[in-house]
Amino acid sequence: MSARDDILAAVRDHVPVVELPPVPDFTCGTDDLVNRFTAALEQLDGKVVTTPPSGIQSWLSTAFPDAHRVCSATSEVSGTVDPTGFSDWAAPADVDVTVVRTPMGVAETGSILLTENELAVTTAAVLARHLVVLLDPADIVENIHLAYRHRAFEHAAYSVLLSGPSGSADIGGVTVHPAQGVTTLTAVLAPRTSG
Repeated sequence: MSARDDILAAVRDHVPVVELPPVPDFTCGTDDLVNRFTAALEQLDGKVVTTPPSGIQSWLSTAFPDAHRVCSATSEVSGTVDPTGFSDWAAPADVDVTVVRTPMGVAETGSILLTENELAVTTAAVLARHLVVLLDPADIVENIHLAYRHRAFEHAAYSVLLSGPSGSADIGGVTVHPAQGVTTLTAVLAPRTSG
């Protein structure tokens, strides 16, 4: 064993065990999470669509009539591009619309969570021109403190909370969309289907 190994072993053996204080969840008891989520996302130039009466597939073709390359990372929507077929991280750059189901939305920030479990290639969520996210209203949590306790973080090496399309503001406060990445982010409120 080297001197380096001896030192590291001694440090490991003598690290004090300190009980961390509990972190409160800071809930307000708000029961209108859908409206809070919608307002927060719209402040960041995102959009929320309630369940389309004609179905998601039909709404998609109406909302994005010029989309030729639709990458669907969910079995609920059919696309023209299979995300498992992307050869590398840059491959989704020519995708018009990416559709994905999120495991969670955050009412406080208007954020949606995506991990590698939802996307075969994680850049499919940020390189496409438009991002459509299916969100079950039952999957909305009140705030970011509760969000970080979500089980999806335990089963993912990669995770990102997205809140609207990418934007950039200058010193005068003028925001430009998109600064990079997706032009639009639309959350479609769609309860999960069984199966």
